[in-house]
Amino acid sequence: MELYSMSQVEHLSNFTSNALEQEILNRFRNLVKIIPSDCKIFRESWGTSTVLCLDFSCCPYQLEIVKENSAVLTKTLQEMAISKSIIFRNGNQVKALRHIFSTKNN
Repeated sequence: MELYSMSQVEHLSNFTSNALEQEILNRFRNLVKIIPSDCKIFRESWGTSTVLCLDFSCCPYQLEIVKENSAVLTKTLQEMAISKSIIFRNGNQVKALRHIFSTKNN
């Protein structure tokens, strides 16, 4: 007896992945208090890696303030292992890119 069709299972697994992704991004926002509530946070693929994007299109006046305090962003990203790069955007325009370098000894 089949409980779910294959397409239903795929839909449920996608929903779970999306929900988990949103939960992680919400935790990041809550930990990093300098991110304005109007700033959109999402991840996207860039080549072979995934970057964290902060889109300031709804609050462009906050972009420079947050960018100047990016140390707290990179530290939290490193601790949460969300991404190894941050892109600061204003809509489709990339305004800055920050790479996170590991300080842990392997």
